[in-house]
Amino acid sequence: MNLKQKIESREARVGVLGLGYVGLPLAVAFAEAGFHVIGIDVDARKVEAINRRESYIEDIPSATLARLPHPITATTDFAALATCDTVSVCVPTPLSKTGDPDVSYIISAADAIARYLHPEMVVVLESTTYPGTTTEVVLPRLTGNGANLKVGEDFFLCFSPERVDPGRKDWTTRTTPKVIGGTTPKCLEMGAALYGAALETIVLVSSTETAEMVKLLENTFRAVNIGMANEVLLMCERLGLDVWEVINAAATKPFGFMKFTPGPGIGGHCIPIDPLYLSWKLKSLKFTARFIELADEVNSAMPRYWVQKVQDALNEVAKPVKGSRVLVLGVAYKKDISDMRESPALDIIHLLQEKGAVVSYHDPHVPAFDHDGMAMTGEVDLDAALVAADCVVVATDHSAYDWAEIARRARVVVDTRHVMPK
Repeated sequence: MNLKQKIESREARVGVLGLGYVGLPLAVAFAEAGFHVIGIDVDARKVEAINRRESYIEDIPSATLARLPHPITATTDFAALATCDTVSVCVPTPLSKTGDPDVSYIISAADAIARYLHPEMVVVLESTTYPGTTTEVVLPRLTGNGANLKVGEDFFLCFSPERVDPGRKDWTTRTTPKVIGGTTPKCLEMGAALYGAALETIVLVSSTETAEMVKLLENTFRAVNIGMANEVLLMCERLGLDVWEVINAAATKPFGFMKFTPGPGIGGHCIPIDPLYLSWKLKSLKFTARFIELADEVNSAMPRYWVQKVQDALNEVAKPVKGSRVLVLGVAYKKDISDMRESPALDIIHLLQEKGAVVSYHDPHVPAFDHDGMAMTGEVDLDAALVAADCVVVATDHSAYDWAEIARRARVVVDTRHVMPK
């Protein structure tokens, strides 16, 4: 039985390397399609949880893990790759402290796969990265060290960008269209066969570079338009206009307009980071991505804008920022999830603390956190916290909040999300 037949008959053993917000939902999708799935992660706590059928990601209930036709087997041992017919790489791709792409996790994953690469194996990179990473970084590691395996003949290498939106209910890993690019036509064929066996819609593109660029375009589009919405907020403030009235009225146009809204900044793994991968790549080609860099400048400045709004609001009631008790509502980067990656609320907290404010927070999804040396425990009694606060900053508009009650109890409100009733 060849590899394609094993995939079609669900006899192929599917490996998923990296069991976070992308990897675990993908592993579940393959398991629900009838595959035996092996999940690999360096975090022993994640591995132990999955083997207990306990989920640590809100989008995947523990009950889902418990009822899979073939339970996911998780391990920290990369030697398990030797038993896999396919492996999807879903590792982090952060920015370094200098703002450059950090592909060290991809390199480590590729080196681990290279040690166990065998004939008739499909390797798919899903981690967001700059165009050229699959062929320039991953491929040489898989074909080096005397492996004597040829891509497109002995093994198959693809790139398929993740499209996970934590907390979303209408689109899932299974139902969201999946873009795939192959290193060779045969690679594309095998990658499409693999993902087509578990996901509803497959979108084929001509190369891995094209697939890599697709992901960056998707998130650059969002970053630039959010940057524009944030700048429109600043414009309307200078003009004495209500930006929300302007945006909502513009959104009634049934064509030629897409609604984006201002806020405290941008968060999550994708929007704040992915466009900068593209900008970095283009700098190496002597090209300046002006829209990306301007949007990043505007979006990155929003936490300072809102801290100034806190200062102004406290000034109106004759209070200095220093010593004032400021309650931040929501530290997740968007509503109804616990994901804090790149959350602008953290910047707001840090900037307020720098000014001497006594900052506390409440988030129904984040009881405590320790992020880059800043550790905090959330307020348990929201009513008491509202009464005690000199100023309340709305950073995340969780559905669990009763905004009318918050508006009634809070002395001063600075609303970055425009959720408070007028």
